[in-house]
Amino acid sequence: MERLSMLDAEFLHLEDGVAHMHIAGISVFEGPSPTIDDLLRLLRSKMHLIPRYRQRVRSVPFELGRPVWVDDPHFNLEYHVRATALARPADDEALCRLMGRLMSQPLDRSRPLWESWLVEGLSGERWALISKVHHCLVDGISGVDLLTVLLDIERDAKVPDPQPWTPQPEPPAPALVLDAWAGLARDAAGLAQRAVAAMRDPLAAARSLTRTGAGLAQFGRHLAPTPPLSIEGAIGPHRVWAHAEASMDDVRRIRQVFGGTLNDVVLSAVANGYRELLLVRGDDPDSAVVRSLIPVSVRGEDARGMPDNRVSAVLCELPVHLSEPLERLAAVRDQMTALKHSYMTEAGEAVTTVGELAPPMVVGTVSRWAIRLLHALPQRSINTVTTNVPGPQFPLYCLGREMLEYRPFVPLSHGVRVGTAILSYNGRLSFGVTGDFDTVPEVGILAAGIPSAIDDLLRAAG
Repeated sequence: MERLSMLDAEFLHLEDGVAHMHIAGISVFEGPSPTIDDLLRLLRSKMHLIPRYRQRVRSVPFELGRPVWVDDPHFNLEYHVRATALARPADDEALCRLMGRLMSQPLDRSRPLWESWLVEGLSGERWALISKVHHCLVDGISGVDLLTVLLDIERDAKVPDPQPWTPQPEPPAPALVLDAWAGLARDAAGLAQRAVAAMRDPLAAARSLTRTGAGLAQFGRHLAPTPPLSIEGAIGPHRVWAHAEASMDDVRRIRQVFGGTLNDVVLSAVANGYRELLLVRGDDPDSAVVRSLIPVSVRGEDARGMPDNRVSAVLCELPVHLSEPLERLAAVRDQMTALKHSYMTEAGEAVTTVGELAPPMVVGTVSRWAIRLLHALPQRSINTVTTNVPGPQFPLYCLGREMLEYRPFVPLSHGVRVGTAILSYNGRLSFGVTGDFDTVPEVGILAAGIPSAIDDLLRAAG
């Protein structure tokens, strides 16, 4: 029995009938597609490596502790793995429509929080696997780690026999409460030990406290409400999704010529996509402020492969007011350099650490009331989310078929009608743009504007 962290549990609290907190991706493979039985056989052989796939979330009575992971006594792999087919010949637009429909449905909280869809009928003798996992189980980095567990690094890898598994009985309610209190005591003891260790070097502790305070102040200053835009506001339960891609070599070439980081180049291209979207929707990009929350991984090497969330965040204003590609890139580069010295990431990590000691009953109640408030009065401090996750730079295989692409999906929250997920895989960059179907269905405009901006920068780089 393992407890969810405060951050993991918060992704459960944030979910309601409108905001679905699952992350996902489309793996596109070379054909021909396997049978559903072959795919089930492969997944059965991997189940012992991902125990969360056979566990469900159980609440502690009266929220006296954070939820825990327990084995699902009725686990049935065939419930979580399904098959569908697109009408041939199915182009990428049809696959995007399917993705939007599947992402509009929440995961069943009474079962393990994941599902996969085998999709047949793609043009070019391809097939796809759509994987959907609740955010309380993984973040972007651990999601990629999970992908490398489910797939193989060798084309001719053999499928081993599945290992036997017997679900552990679910603990009774009193045991859940006692375990929660024991866990809270361990968390408090760990924090006390860190405080004692800090007292041994008061100068370093003072510097750390100063950085955290500076980071909190910077974060607060960046939360001022932005001028109204059509891409922010209340959302509905339905999603629309679009995709684009670019070459990692092209992005590296641009970085080599103009400086900065690969992420700077990518963010400047995303800013162009938002500028194009605002123009189509009748907003004035020259006076617009598009503030993006950018998750930052704080996962150490010792935590690689752990199924949980270990992220902080920074806030960046995308320079949508600039029409010239090099000016946009320079603006992003300067802003990201400043953000690296703002200590926002350290502040977010510190808040999460201290939040582990907050009474779960209080955290859950406050979160639910905040969601109700956002239904009536959507926030206007954060306009969008942009997440960039490094993926494996070598080919992966499923039952001997090479994965050609991995297209990511990021969920939406209240007040955020558009989000962009970026993932690199084997020399390619994939951009997945999520939109609220009822209010911002034109996310294809944003997606198309990203590789267009990269092409402009590449031409400028010679």
